[in-house]
Amino acid sequence: MRRFLKAAVTALAAAACLTATVPAASAAPAPRHAAAGTSPAPPAAPLGSLGLVDGAPAVLASALDPDRSPAGANDFTCKPSAAHPYPVVLIHGTFANAFANWSGLAPVLKNAGYCVFALNYGEAKPHAPIKAVGPIPASAKELAAYVDKVLAATGASKVDLVGHSQGGGLMPQWYLRFDGGAAKVHQLVGISPSSHGTTASGLIHLGDGLLDVAGHAGKPFGLDSPAAKDQTIGSPVIQQLYAKGDTEPGVTYTNIVTKTDVVVTPYTNQFLTAGPGATVHNILLQDVCPLDLTGHAGGAYDPNDYRLVLNALDPAHTEPVRCVPMPLPV
Repeated sequence: MRRFLKAAVTALAAAACLTATVPAASAAPAPRHAAAGTSPAPPAAPLGSLGLVDGAPAVLASALDPDRSPAGANDFTCKPSAAHPYPVVLIHGTFANAFANWSGLAPVLKNAGYCVFALNYGEAKPHAPIKAVGPIPASAKELAAYVDKVLAATGASKVDLVGHSQGGGLMPQWYLRFDGGAAKVHQLVGISPSSHGTTASGLIHLGDGLLDVAGHAGKPFGLDSPAAKDQTIGSPVIQQLYAKGDTEPGVTYTNIVTKTDVVVTPYTNQFLTAGPGATVHNILLQDVCPLDLTGHAGGAYDPNDYRLVLNALDPAHTEPVRCVPMPLPV
């Protein structure tokens, strides 16, 4: 019994870190803005950083105000500069929201001179703190509408997408392939992307079963998650998405992957193979920073990942990653 309970908890935790969205019929509420400088950002301490632990204040704050924008994001008066012509759209992961996922990276990108935007999507009900739980094809349509809004406001020709888990994997890849996104996206940068689906350390079917049971009672909290099933390895969504290869012509893909990921497994699933006209950069975090043990969830608050994201967005001005030890594999 003890083993079963441990497995169940692990499966739910794994499912809780994936990424998805809501049916297109449910309107996303307008994001609330945080004052500049109020979002907690991870310290780049020389003795190490704690990843997800550093993001805990943002996660807790988002439970009280789940539609709030992270600092630096969603200024629709922002006009891209010649140095950074593509607005950056941040896409959170499953069972997360924009404020919880991006309160570290959004101000970093804003301070680097980018126009930064972060959508909330995939709600089971309006204003739910847990988002990105709806079917991936429906979520991709929400992303499509949001990108169009950003392009119209900024006057930019394309955007760069930066996502975590589902937000860097299946959902934006679906948008690129089936919703016209390839013509509007310059680059997709995925942090621990859910590409090719997951076994969730062998517990994905148990996790899906638990979500089925919990979903009826917990739907208002986002526990009923078609997104988790869509990200299960071998799902119909995955089969349809990759039937003609991994990539779309004209798009650059960067995947930042950690060996210690126990949510999207095997971690090698997260790598992509470039098809005609596309460019792919697959980066294994431990090849860059051997002492970075960050797992799946912690990638959104990993200062080493931040440098890799900045380098991907502006390859003409890359800087060495000054590796911060990350001792927690979460």
